Amino acid sequence: MESKDLLQIVAAACEDKQGKDIVALDMKDVSLIADYFLICHGNNERQVQSIARAIKDKVEESGLDVKKLEGYEQARWVLVDLDDVVCHIFHKEERNYYNLERLWGDAQRVPEETLFVKSEE
Repeated sequence: MESKDLLQIVAAACEDKQGKDIVALDMKDVSLIADYFLICHGNNERQVQSIARAIKDKVEESGLDVKKLEGYEQARWVLVDLDDVVCHIFHKEERNYYNLERLWGDAQRVPEETLFVKSEE
């Protein structure tokens, strides 16, 4: 599976759990860490955990493994490492503090129409 396809699966899982302000950064020309970062936030700890669980479930349904899941218990900043895609799920209060979008400002944002592919009905 291509990393862009994985990114779309993750974005859909975030959207399904009403993750807020979903942003994807194309990291290929900026960092060796991953091809993409996906960043979103939840309004409370329960929602942050729900988003992380949905990502894990959708990725595993696709036949892939989650490499690492950190911060789940505290649910302030959950990191889901999928190798080519790294998801950062913040509690609303933490997102502004860490401001990864600014920290990785050299990375291009993935256009929303690429991130969220609507199925033909």
